[in-house]
Amino acid sequence: MMMLSAIKELLEHIKEVQQDTIKLSQDSTMMLSRFIEESKVEIDDNAATALQYQDIISQQLTATIEAIDSTEKSIDIFENAYQSDEIVATNSLEKLQKKLNLTLDDAKRKRDAFSGKLTHKQEDEIEFF
Repeated sequence: MMMLSAIKELLEHIKEVQQDTIKLSQDSTMMLSRFIEESKVEIDDNAATALQYQDIISQQLTATIEAIDSTEKSIDIFENAYQSDEIVATNSLEKLQKKLNLTLDDAKRKRDAFSGKLTHKQEDEIEFF
């Protein structure tokens, strides 16, 4: 799962960079808007569109952050399921090992019994002809 951990760390880094970019874009828009308002400058359609682009960029980055969050949640779910399945598999293997050991012990006991080597406390010896 080390690969998934590295991917999650990379996604987290990308998300942080995008959040920083959104903040810079918003700050930039606010500074320009304040300058335009204080200077009483009339802006043309191109300048208005440029300011709107800042908002569009922020929206796109936010959508990407949401996709990253969803991906991280999916990875978490997978990791939890994998760990749970691994525990179930380990428990199943342990149970199988115990059953196989019991089967082997029983087979050895039967072999010994059929060859005349009973191991119980009996004073009489059993002879097979």
